[in-house]
Amino acid sequence: EKYAKFVKERIEIEQNYAKQLRNLVKKYCPKRSSKDEEPRFTSCIAFFNILNELNDYAGQREVVAEEMGHRVYGELMRYSHDLKTERKMHLQEGRKAQQYLDMCWKQMDNSKKKFERECREAEKAQQSYERLDNDTNATKADVEKAKQQLNLRTHMADENKNEYAAQLQNFNGEQHKHYYIVIPQIYKQLQEMDERRTIKLSECYKGFADSERKVIPIISKCLEGMILAAKSVDEHRDSQLVIDCFKSGFEPPGDFPFEDYSQNIYRTISDGTISTPKQEGMRIDSKTTVGKAKGKLWLFGKKPKGPALEDFSHLPPEQRRKKLQQRIDELNRELQKETDQKDALIKMRDVYEKNPQMGDPSSLQPKLAETMSNMDRLILMLRSLHYSPEGSYTDDANQEVRGPPQQHAHPNEFDDEFEDDDPLPAIGHCKAIYPFDGHNEGTLAMKEGEILYIIEEDKGDGWTRARRQNGEEGYVPTSYIDVTLEKNSKGAVTYI
Repeated sequence: EKYAKFVKERIEIEQNYAKQLRNLVKKYCPKRSSKDEEPRFTSCIAFFNILNELNDYAGQREVVAEEMGHRVYGELMRYSHDLKTERKMHLQEGRKAQQYLDMCWKQMDNSKKKFERECREAEKAQQSYERLDNDTNATKADVEKAKQQLNLRTHMADENKNEYAAQLQNFNGEQHKHYYIVIPQIYKQLQEMDERRTIKLSECYKGFADSERKVIPIISKCLEGMILAAKSVDEHRDSQLVIDCFKSGFEPPGDFPFEDYSQNIYRTISDGTISTPKQEGMRIDSKTTVGKAKGKLWLFGKKPKGPALEDFSHLPPEQRRKKLQQRIDELNRELQKETDQKDALIKMRDVYEKNPQMGDPSSLQPKLAETMSNMDRLILMLRSLHYSPEGSYTDDANQEVRGPPQQHAHPNEFDDEFEDDDPLPAIGHCKAIYPFDGHNEGTLAMKEGEILYIIEEDKGDGWTRARRQNGEEGYVPTSYIDVTLEKNSKGAVTYI
């Protein structure tokens, strides 16, 4: 029982240790909501791998506790219960044997006392008979009566003597059996029981060690995993990630020109003196130049203050490219969600129209209109990020995204150069599924069911360039139209 208590406390220590290790891992390895938050530095990845290995190590400590509880503690408690039952049975047998011997002793003692009492009574009867026999005044009847009494007492004394002898012999036999057979047998059984208890303790000691020895290979793998994680740290890759994350894209400032302030010194009033006239346009404001240079060295200076604009124009080119790309990815994900919701609403509306008992199709119109409005807003936001007068950076840092036709932004800049160009050929046609107001610049309004010519496919931004029969061109949302391209046109597909 003492060893079982020791094992129980050891199990509690292992369980608490494993629990504390898991809490430690959970504390330093918080849940990440998206893949964007995955660690990129090899040192961080190695640390998270070490935390994972430590979590596995904690699991092995739980295995040790479970194995000890099942194989050692549970077995000890069951065996201890059986041992108590067996010991109680042997002790009861010993008590019964002692009680039987005590009973035999009492019977022998009672027969002895009875025999002793009858002997005294017989002696008294003999003395009474002899006194009456010697008395001349005693009658013959009294003498005869005393003689009969003497014979009775003598006979009873002889019977008690025989009884006492039999009880004495029986007690001596039982006493010999008790001390030489019964009790030694009980003690032998107790001894064998104790030897089995000792053997069981030995097996539990071994099981206690085996419970931990079994998990040593797995624990060694966990430790080897930690060592491999430590060896996987690449300082050059981590430093390159920092460089890629914080490089600005600015060009280094050029050399400062020499500013000659001695032109007015040693001037003579001679007409033949050659003097260099003051060049007003060549003078450079050193404060402005230095200020611009300092503004670019953000690592050693201060970043410009001000609110973060949606187009991130306050950032350096490289950082602006990354922020714009992140924003474009977010908007694309939102647009995909809205598109999926629109498709689901359209399918539900079709089901309601075919089965009016299931629902009212008109009840879905407000939600559908809201979804279409959200799609318009997201598409316009995407175009504003993809196309800008200065050109926004895309995934390729050296390639700028071409903006939409700028005939509205610069009405007179290229009119003379391109006014005689032929219009783009139609590569297909489309039918408007939903009406589009086309209030934004560069877009084309359309009515539901209107047929338009396709002159430029959707480039992945959600807009398709179309033309009316009267020659008016503009962009319409791809999700609002059913496009059919000519079979001989490149990339002919059908959009629903």
